[in-house]
Amino acid sequence: MNAGTPTSEPVTVIGLGPMGRAIASVLLRAGHPVTVWNRTPRRAADLVAAGATLAQTPAAAVVSSDLVLLSLTDYRAMYEIFGPVAANPDPTGVLAGKTLVNLSSDTPDESRAAAGWAGQLGAGFLTGGIMVPPPAVGQPDAYAFYSGPGELFLAHEPVLRLIGRTRYLGADPGLAQLLYQAHLDVFLTALAGLLHATALVTAAGVPADEFLPDAMRTLADIPAMVGDGSELAAEIAAGEYPGDLSTALMMGATADHIARTSAASGVDLGLPNAVKSHYDRAIAAGLGGRNWTALYEVVKAQR
Repeated sequence: MNAGTPTSEPVTVIGLGPMGRAIASVLLRAGHPVTVWNRTPRRAADLVAAGATLAQTPAAAVVSSDLVLLSLTDYRAMYEIFGPVAANPDPTGVLAGKTLVNLSSDTPDESRAAAGWAGQLGAGFLTGGIMVPPPAVGQPDAYAFYSGPGELFLAHEPVLRLIGRTRYLGADPGLAQLLYQAHLDVFLTALAGLLHATALVTAAGVPADEFLPDAMRTLADIPAMVGDGSELAAEIAAGEYPGDLSTALMMGATADHIARTSAASGVDLGLPNAVKSHYDRAIAAGLGGRNWTALYEVVKAQR
């Protein structure tokens, strides 16, 4: 979806952690009047020096703009901040007519509940998930998922586009959160594996700086194994996992060896045992001779 070129409409940013500050900076550079609010006001100092207005209260921040971007730890923080605002004695409510774009992390169900809450207060609600770290916000490779009412997305896409390329997923407020969490599932699991492997070798006296450069090459080789994901997607859609080079039985043996080595080394067993359990269940289900991708059958939702 596209909606023309950005305008200089006022924007409010609530939450000035690294991501919130990055968003506000990008908007300021693009010429938008930006109002900010944070529980710790000193985090706004650089933004104020760059031209932002620091609101003294959440209500004052909301009043200054029709578009309110939230960058908070979770949705509970939104309710804590906006509870007093929503209870404003003005019968129309200070949030009425505003559009809230929540870029915070939580669950899809929380996003859906928040959309209902906002609707009861007369506010529009979009869920967002920014898929790059704060330093990359506004850069060419930046992108973000959004979901919620299509007309709201179209109305504010010119501003949201400044954060990164926009990927609108549909009217369901939970979809953007779902995709965000799924991508972070891949990311966090990879990071946990990297640290676990480092702990494994350092337990044997191998310095981390001798191990990690090669480990990073192993990590970088994964796309060559999986490809662009289209072949994997086709196997999953068809429910067919032809085994040739990397069967579940073969990979499961390696998973068992990693778990046993971890136990002998005194390294935490949570991650290797979890991985091993996937292979154990796949083999028990008769999938040992199929490709490792057959693990999808044991980790997917069982209807």
